[in-house]
Amino acid sequence: MKKFSTIALLLALSSSVFAADEMNPPQTQCAFLPNAPDQHEVVKGDTLWGISQMFLEHAWCWPQVWGMNREDIKNPHWIYPGQIVYFDRVAGRLRLGQTTSSSGSGTSGGNIPTVKLSPQIRGENLANNAITTIPANSIEPFLSQPLVLEENDLKAAPRIVAAQQGHVSAGKSDKVYAMGDLQGNVVFQVYRPVTPLKDPETKQILGYEAAYVGSIKLTRPGKTEHEASAFLVTASKEELTVGDRLLPAPNSEMANYVPHPPSTDVNGRVVSIYGGVSMAGQNQTISINKGAKDGIDIGTVLQMYRLGDVIVDKTQDKSVVKLPDEQYGTLFIYRVFKNVSYGLIMQITDAAQVGDIVKKPE
Repeated sequence: MKKFSTIALLLALSSSVFAADEMNPPQTQCAFLPNAPDQHEVVKGDTLWGISQMFLEHAWCWPQVWGMNREDIKNPHWIYPGQIVYFDRVAGRLRLGQTTSSSGSGTSGGNIPTVKLSPQIRGENLANNAITTIPANSIEPFLSQPLVLEENDLKAAPRIVAAQQGHVSAGKSDKVYAMGDLQGNVVFQVYRPVTPLKDPETKQILGYEAAYVGSIKLTRPGKTEHEASAFLVTASKEELTVGDRLLPAPNSEMANYVPHPPSTDVNGRVVSIYGGVSMAGQNQTISINKGAKDGIDIGTVLQMYRLGDVIVDKTQDKSVVKLPDEQYGTLFIYRVFKNVSYGLIMQITDAAQVGDIVKKPE
C-alpha cells in the first residue's frame, strides 16, 4: 500500500507555527470574528474553508492563522474527523488537538491542550478521509471538464462516425464507432465542437471551450486503417452524435490546495458562467480572463466586484462621475489554462455576471 509521510503536519503544527508567531503575524484582513468559538470538533463533511468561516472574517486566510508555509505544504491532507480545532486567543492562531478523557469538554482563553506530535506514516486510505479545502462535490465534475483548447486542437482528435444500428445519436450503454488514432488509449471523454471564449474588454478570443457530452470505453479496436473502432458509452450528459470528438480521459483525482492571494496584482473580468446561464451564485463555476501566463495558479483567491456605474452629477455641473466598484464575493481558482481560469464562487452577496471584475484581495 502506498504511504506518505505526515511531515507536513509536523511542519504546520510545530516549528512553522512557532516561527510564524514571531516572524509572520496574521495580516489585518485575517482578523478573527468577535464571536469566534473556542473550539470545533471536525466531522465528516467539514471543509477547511467552512471551518475557517467559523473563526475568521476572511475564510481564505486560514493558512496564515495556522502558521502554514505555502512552499512546504501544497497538499494539506492533515485534518481528520474527530480532531479538535482550538482557537488560541493569546497567540491569535488555530491549533489542532485530540479529545482526551482528561481534557474536559472545552477550553477557554489561552488554555490550549498540548498535543505531542511524533513522526509517523499514515496509510493512503487514511489520507482519503482527510477533509478537503473546499466542497469536493462542487468541483469534481469540473476537474476534467470544461476543457479549454487552442484553435484547431480538436481537428486531429478521433471522431465519432456512427452510432449503433444507424442511429444518429447514442446514450448511456449504447455503442458508437469512431475513426482516428487512439494512441493506445482505452477510455475517452467526448466533446462537442468548441465555443469561443471572448475577453469582455478586448473582445479577443482567449480560447475555445469544448462542451463535454459523455464518456466512452473502447471495446474493439479497428483491425485496419479503414475500419472503425467500437466503443461503449459509459456516461452521457447529452446524446453523443456523429462528429463529436474524442480526447483521452484525464486523471480527475481531487486534490487539496492551500488558498492564497496571487503573487502579483490582478485586474480581470468574468468571461462566462458555466452552463450558459446569465447569472451565478454560491458554489457555481465561472471563468475569468486570466490564466497561467498572468500568474494565476490553483488555489488562487480573488475578490469579485460589480463595476461601478458612470453617472452624470445632476447636483452641480452635470460632470461625469464614476461610482466605486462594489465588492460582493470571493472566488477560489481550481483549474487553470494559459489564458483562462475556472473558479468556484465561495461567498457572495449578489449574483455574478459576465463582465464583473476580479482582483487580488485588498
